[in-house]
Amino acid sequence: MSHQYDRDSYIFTSESVSEGHPDKICDQISDAVVDACLAENPEARCAFETMASTNRVIIAGETRGADKVTSKRMEELARNVVKDIGYEQEGFHWKNFEFHNHVHQQSADIAQGVDSGSDKDEGAGDQGIMFGYACTETPVLMPATLYYSHRILHALSDGRRSGKFAQLEPDAKSQVSLEYQKGVPVRARSVVVSTQHKPDISQKEIREIIRGVVENVLPKGWMPEEKEFYTNPTGQFIIGGPDGDSGLTGRKIIVDTYGGAAPHGGGAFSGKDPTKVDRSAAYAARYLAKNVVAAGLADRCTIQLSYAIGVSHPVSFFVNTHGDSKVDPIKLEKTLQQLVNLSPRGIRTHLKLNRPIYLPTASYGHFGREPEANGAFSWEKTDLVAELQREFGISNAA
Repeated sequence: MSHQYDRDSYIFTSESVSEGHPDKICDQISDAVVDACLAENPEARCAFETMASTNRVIIAGETRGADKVTSKRMEELARNVVKDIGYEQEGFHWKNFEFHNHVHQQSADIAQGVDSGSDKDEGAGDQGIMFGYACTETPVLMPATLYYSHRILHALSDGRRSGKFAQLEPDAKSQVSLEYQKGVPVRARSVVVSTQHKPDISQKEIREIIRGVVENVLPKGWMPEEKEFYTNPTGQFIIGGPDGDSGLTGRKIIVDTYGGAAPHGGGAFSGKDPTKVDRSAAYAARYLAKNVVAAGLADRCTIQLSYAIGVSHPVSFFVNTHGDSKVDPIKLEKTLQQLVNLSPRGIRTHLKLNRPIYLPTASYGHFGREPEANGAFSWEKTDLVAELQREFGISNAA
């Protein structure tokens, strides 16, 4: 049970966007280039921002230690991402878009503060605050509103890619509002889904496609009233993707994390190598929070970390179990810091982050995913559960 607020009943909402959303296209291009850099050199440093508009993609940022990832290679990666998503439209086509590169070498001032040396360990790549969160609302210990928002769009995408929903195009958004009773989600109060489509399909047909997907994704009996089931509310959605609205890396950070159910430090993840604590420390905070909940130590856990640029250790560490902790929270804070070295190097080593594993994270959320054989989503493992239960004398997992 997840006691999110002190009220007996309330409605909470989260949204998601598909891999074809303009901002998500940019996240995926940025992370594809990060992966290429790490494949060449696991210690490469990089930070990339991508912008997309009508038949135009622009990438900018900084890099060091991956000289083979040239401008030509970045262009190939960008086109491959757009091709895989499925954009072959007049206003945005993987073959035809203009590509502009403004990537430069990493600042020497940043490098000297971050690099390890004879007298210091590797420092954080920037100052900042990072949050991790977990709750018992879903099997993957994520907020239910975001969980179902992601799954609706993922199912539509799978149908589009397989040809089952061939009249749909890549750009799509979802929004799920759930009614909570005593902290537990009990039904959907409203569902909103907008999907780009080809001209020769009616809105009635689109509505029935979406209805079938939503009914299959939501638990039985959770469908909202017909008047609260919204599909393409503007009437049609033919012009979409970067031709309909420009995209930018890092503009969907709440979709990437917890759908608004938990705090967010403000830093984006995509486009950054794992020395950037915006990314790696947020993953570590989720990893710890998920293990706390999976071990049965709390129904809900929020963890905050903070760092100073060039400093190797976190300057603060806070665990919030929202009043339902089954253990001493001060002891829990100490135990978690003993289990995982939360320096930038310690996090990267523990979670094995210096690998080309980031492109899959750039759509449908960085959390609540299954760990993959190549090491992607290592922060979703619950391999600390046994140690936590042993330390606190708890034998039953959540």
